[in-house]
Amino acid sequence: MDFELPPHIPELLRELDDFIEREIKPLEQQDDNIRFFDHRREWARTDWENGGIPRKEWEDLLAEMRRRADRAGWLRFAVPRKYGGRDGTNLEMAIIREHLAKKGLGLHNDLQNESSVVGNFPTVKMWEQFGTEEQKKEFLEGMFTGKTRVAFGLTEPNHGSDATWLETRAVRDGDEWVINGKKRFNSGLHNATHDLIFARTSGEEGKAQGISCFIVPTNAEGFSVDFMWWTMNMPSDHAEVTLKDVRVPATAMLGKEGDGLALANTFVHENRIRQAASGVGAAQYCIDRSVEYAKQRVTFGQPLATRQAIQWPLAELQTECEMVRWMVYRTAWLLDQKHHMEISDKVAMCNYRANRLACNAADLAIQVHGGIGYTRHMPFEHIYRHHRRYRITEGSDEIQIRRIAQVMFGMGSSRKPEA
Repeated sequence: MDFELPPHIPELLRELDDFIEREIKPLEQQDDNIRFFDHRREWARTDWENGGIPRKEWEDLLAEMRRRADRAGWLRFAVPRKYGGRDGTNLEMAIIREHLAKKGLGLHNDLQNESSVVGNFPTVKMWEQFGTEEQKKEFLEGMFTGKTRVAFGLTEPNHGSDATWLETRAVRDGDEWVINGKKRFNSGLHNATHDLIFARTSGEEGKAQGISCFIVPTNAEGFSVDFMWWTMNMPSDHAEVTLKDVRVPATAMLGKEGDGLALANTFVHENRIRQAASGVGAAQYCIDRSVEYAKQRVTFGQPLATRQAIQWPLAELQTECEMVRWMVYRTAWLLDQKHHMEISDKVAMCNYRANRLACNAADLAIQVHGGIGYTRHMPFEHIYRHHRRYRITEGSDEIQIRRIAQVMFGMGSSRKPEA
């Protein structure tokens, strides 16, 4: 067994840090752009008078960050070389995502918007595996440049984790499909050009087979963005959507008819392990800031760090952080070696424990910092609000634990599907 990280990693991270200091930090500081990251961040980012969506100035700044990162060869790091990427591995991405999150808030790696100088494009595999050549040509390059922006419409008012019970229906009418239904928390619809709509086309309720995926233009007749849900983490692009007799051509189907839910399985595990790595990085940032503060803060004539009431919770949290970090590294490495369905339980372990870890670390950082920790002048409330949602989205804690139990008790598939 060799627990040494790949030898090229330290130099890779140094190059990344140099790029951030040279290109991103100056951009963050100019024109008062720091308002998007200091105590004014939620106000500065949110267009409160326009449904709570992101302000144009905020998204323009993020777009410029992505352009610079793409020009420098970082944005598409994990993308295959044929699409302009560097074939980054899951292990490399886990290490990078942790490294960026450990830096704290900043334009290099925004939490609320999920934008980063090293982009996360987990749906590339989905388009590659299920898209036609025409679909790949239109949507893959457009995803990197921002020309096409595709949202993901699976969750509904009455169905979240139980996606096989979704109520949206699509009926074939000649060369078209007619879609009716509702979607909830359909993120990105303040500016999306298309929406991946999952609808039942056949089969029984509660069964995965029979659900299909359609690429629906957001300007299609009958497609309505009703409002944005205001969440703990503002601004919001999490839409309530109604589809009323929306017609799309048969060519708008992504993948095979009735096999739509298989699309999500092509990228969900990569997305979850990267999310877990970010959680470890955020937790380490909170721990480091708390230790630093405890050494400097003097109460009752002594540094706060001398008290076991401060030492021990941080020591326990650091212990958990070390354990989860190495579980994330190993699972990311396994994702590079095996079919993702063979280790879905390991990914679930990493995901729910890292999400909890980040929330617990942010909460403890607030406590250690006392009153000042509760203010927006400190970053901890923002970190908490962001990572708290991951205990629900991308598979709730309960769904992750359920997956682990399925494998333990032999109640769910843990093997690579037959070709």
